[in-house]
Amino acid sequence: MSSKPAAESVIKPQQEKSAPVQEVSTWQNFKRLMRYSRAYKTGFIVAIFGMLGYAGIDTLFFSQLQPLIDDGLTGTNPNVMKWAPIFVVVCFIIRGICHFLGNYCLAWVGNNVVTDIRQSLFEHIMALPVAFHDTESTGTLISKLTFDTEQVLQATSKALLTLVQQGAMVIGFLAVMFYNSWQLSAIFLLITPIIALIVTFVSRRFRKVSKSIQNAMGEVTSAAEQTFNGHKVVLTFDGQQRESARFSQINKHNRQQRMKMVATKSASVPIIQIIASFALAFVLYVANLDSMRETLSPGVFITVITCMTMLLRPLKLLTTVNSDFQNGMAACVSIFAVLDQDKEKDTGIIPITKAQGKLTFKNVNFAYPGNEHNTLCDLNITANVGETIALVGRSGSGKSTTSSLLLRFYDATSGELLVDDHNIVDYQLKDLRKQFAYVSQQVVLFNDSLAKNIAYGKPEATQEEIIAAAKKAHVLEFADNLPQGLATNIGDNGALLSGGQRQRVAIARALLCDAPFLILDEATSALDTESERHIQDALIELQKNRTCIVIAHRLSTIENADKIIVMEQGKIIEQGDHKTLLKKEGAYAQLHRFQFGSAVE
Repeated sequence: MSSKPAAESVIKPQQEKSAPVQEVSTWQNFKRLMRYSRAYKTGFIVAIFGMLGYAGIDTLFFSQLQPLIDDGLTGTNPNVMKWAPIFVVVCFIIRGICHFLGNYCLAWVGNNVVTDIRQSLFEHIMALPVAFHDTESTGTLISKLTFDTEQVLQATSKALLTLVQQGAMVIGFLAVMFYNSWQLSAIFLLITPIIALIVTFVSRRFRKVSKSIQNAMGEVTSAAEQTFNGHKVVLTFDGQQRESARFSQINKHNRQQRMKMVATKSASVPIIQIIASFALAFVLYVANLDSMRETLSPGVFITVITCMTMLLRPLKLLTTVNSDFQNGMAACVSIFAVLDQDKEKDTGIIPITKAQGKLTFKNVNFAYPGNEHNTLCDLNITANVGETIALVGRSGSGKSTTSSLLLRFYDATSGELLVDDHNIVDYQLKDLRKQFAYVSQQVVLFNDSLAKNIAYGKPEATQEEIIAAAKKAHVLEFADNLPQGLATNIGDNGALLSGGQRQRVAIARALLCDAPFLILDEATSALDTESERHIQDALIELQKNRTCIVIAHRLSTIENADKIIVMEQGKIIEQGDHKTLLKKEGAYAQLHRFQFGSAVE
């Protein structure tokens, strides 16, 4: 027995890859969902009392049909008819109050629960490792955050309201029926097993179709997001018809899944009501027998028949709402699957305020998850304080992957990355990333003001600091022409700016961070010649007293680097300064000749 945990720990990674995820029951998901309502238990309790009160008043009202008919209408007890009007008004006042409390309080709880789930989901997605985002479509995640959480809202408000309120009403009507005539009521109960079987089958069908609908909605969102983000590419390559046809197919699949849900819902309700009508018909037949006539009063008969008729509506609602409930439970499965993903692990225990600036790669190897071949092989790089290291090579040689390891977007498969002679995995993750200012070839800007985009890495920056960074990065050259200057909103991902302007904003952001390490990943790739010249002046100033990793295709931007490292298929094939590498007449000299037509120094 003692060896079992060890054995399990050895085989666990393989099981996670190959074994199917264990199916969680609807009840387990519902219990987990209800944990979110604990903070709002007062509202939940009031809602339950309101729903039960609503059902109780209806039950009470119909329970008084027998004395109203047998005693009131026949004149046996005149007080019955005397108090009947007051009884009706009071019942409906209480019923209205209970209806409001049940609906409002449950909606309040449901909306708060869904808001909390949506916030938790958003924060959890942000905390997941880069490897997760590499494999998940942004559109699918947005669908979970919007569509799936709305389905949960239906489960926690409308569905729960109907289940509790109509369920209590069914129990109340049955109690009234049995109290008045257990013989006739027992006949109605004969249909219960048949209805239970239908509801069970329909529930499974609802849940299965709900999963398909959610997947289909994820595909719709993903397809739309990709097309809209690549709108210019679609227009340029005349892809409107292709994208329209692709979206039409996805949209059609979504419609088909929804119609399956409608068909199941539409068929289940009349089937249950037809079965109930047979029971009601049989009750009418039995009530007409001579033996039953002697024991049944008109009031008892009307009460039982009325309750049986009234039962049809709650049965219909319970069957119909089952689809909403199963939709919500299927959405919970989808949401909880993301929430159960492991967050990005921070194994570091050493805090760091500001690094000195020494950087070392020791025999670093790296392979992307699921890839057998190493992207980086036996990487050995040393950058002393204040040095500039340039990484050059063809696309796919591993240059950008190297910078991703520094920021711990991924961890090295083997080997060590050292900052100030300490392994970076020992540093606290947030502190480590604060040591790096990063300017990538794909600039990401937010739908906010120019000033806030510049200060994104240092939100506490003063206006003077923002202006100083903007001036050094030549942002003021175009910001002064904007309607509100640095306070101008630049649109989604800087849509109102040109490529070069967006790049300058990103460089201003890096300038403001004042980090000891600077990573420039094709930082000047989107700039025209004049802008590049201005930015180079700013970058020279920025690189002072900082350790810089420069990834560049344009060799003109890295001629002054302290060390140039030439990479090919994840390996270092050459390294040295500009002049030394030209003299070697190797790979660097070949790249230089390709760009400039000469290897002249």
